Amino acid sequence: MLTSLYVRQFAVVEKAEIAFGPGLTVVSGETGAGKSLLVDALMLLAGARADSAMVRAGSDRAELAAEFDLAALPQARAWLQREELDEDGACQLRRVLRAEGSSRAWINGRPANARQLGEIAELLVEIHGQHEHQALLSRSHQMALLDAYAGHDPLVAQVRELATQWRELGARVRRLSGGEDRDHRIELLRHEIAELEKWALPAAALAELEASHKRLANAGRLAEGASGVVDLLDGDGEFALRRALGRAQAELGKLATLDERLAPLLELLDNAEIQLGEAVDGLGRYAQDVDLDPDRYAEVDTHIARLHELSRKHRLPVAELHARLGEMQAELTELEGAGDALDKLDAQRRQVQREYRECADRLSRSRADAAMRLGQEVGALMGELGMAGGVLQVGLEAVADTDPDPLGQERCELLVSANPGQPPRPLRKVASGGELARISLAIEVATLGNDAVGSMVFDEVDSGIGGAVAEVVGQKLRALGMQRQVLCVTHLPQVAAQGHAHLRVSKRSDGDSTYTHIETLDAAGRRDELARMLGGVEITRETRAHARQMLERGQTAEK
Repeated sequence: MLTSLYVRQFAVVEKAEIAFGPGLTVVSGETGAGKSLLVDALMLLAGARADSAMVRAGSDRAELAAEFDLAALPQARAWLQREELDEDGACQLRRVLRAEGSSRAWINGRPANARQLGEIAELLVEIHGQHEHQALLSRSHQMALLDAYAGHDPLVAQVRELATQWRELGARVRRLSGGEDRDHRIELLRHEIAELEKWALPAAALAELEASHKRLANAGRLAEGASGVVDLLDGDGEFALRRALGRAQAELGKLATLDERLAPLLELLDNAEIQLGEAVDGLGRYAQDVDLDPDRYAEVDTHIARLHELSRKHRLPVAELHARLGEMQAELTELEGAGDALDKLDAQRRQVQREYRECADRLSRSRADAAMRLGQEVGALMGELGMAGGVLQVGLEAVADTDPDPLGQERCELLVSANPGQPPRPLRKVASGGELARISLAIEVATLGNDAVGSMVFDEVDSGIGGAVAEVVGQKLRALGMQRQVLCVTHLPQVAAQGHAHLRVSKRSDGDSTYTHIETLDAAGRRDELARMLGGVEITRETRAHARQMLERGQTAEK
């Protein structure tokens, strides 16, 4: 459940901190006051694309933050634990938008990306925008809506998984029983495996080969260089290091007889002379032992060249060729033993297909039952929403292909008749904009509450209706508010009167700047706001009385 929303320097809002409780909270205000900014803020906290224009003019950044109580949301708590973002059973989303266009986000005080914001927001809040009814024209959306209404998620996932398994098994069968293609593949694998067995090396052997190649390629330089260093250290020249060190030892030895404090330093020179001698001996042996074998170098060079050719051929780094050898050997073993493997795969595929049919049949029966119930419920709501005699049918059309389909054995099409006597036709072909909005609202009301999110937000989904129809919508939203938290931006007093709490958004100006003010109304404030919504500019005593009656009726009757 959303417990608080903090907004600072966001559009025309300088600063606002709003506390939310359970039930239906309605938001009202004059046109242009910024009612939908609360919804915009929640959408940005849910990972929506940021726009620098949302930063208040004259400010360098906008700050948004929302806190949620996760006591009744185990899936959200589990997600936070998986992402290592959990914090004492609560969740705080925070986002900063900068005027130059960048934005940053945090979850429980830790940096987060847009993906993480979107994933956790899906578990916390469901937002219904003003133009969402356009999505209803998509047949895939219609099927998803029917499955959500019926609670088919586990069954749909099982059908999809079984169809995927069936297809994967089919692909393996085709690969193993490919006729001439299979024979050609076996021949090719044998040839390529023979190549890799000859040339590909494990990591340690490859490293040794490359080191040997480098050493052999530079053998002459290594021998000559080592001999040259020996000459520098112990050659016949006057400035050879060993001669100079001997002279230094002799001189320091004389001085040490005059001052015993020089004895330790003389010992250091003696040690240096020993180490220098060992270095000279080692370099001499190295220069003599350097491998100058051109035949060995040619052999190693050929091996390296073949490895690079195989690397290009298989489009893999040289270091991964040995692992590829193991994969190809496993594939060859599978292809050569295709007879037994095919029998097992065929048996597995038939079993998966039987399981798919059983599962898909259950889904089909459940969809047919849900389609009838949804059609009846939406049809009744269409009448309540001012479309008397309107009919909605949820048509299910069998898929012609008999192979397992990840979406099931049928496709969905919403058929509607907005007026009595007209035959139902596809919604995407017959509904006008106004009719589509009302039908969409009826479907939303009929399917509300089918998921586990803690908060639902509606941004003027009641536009285009009024009178008794608006009161019905308010009653439905209030009833939903008895099950979960609902936030509804509305311009209709009939809806606003049904709220458990009421926020008013107003716009103020000091001549230089414009500010949006958001306040929680008490009983008297609610009555005055309903009167404004009913009466417009001039509010009479009769308007206030009507507002009081509407508020009393909305607060006493739970539908």
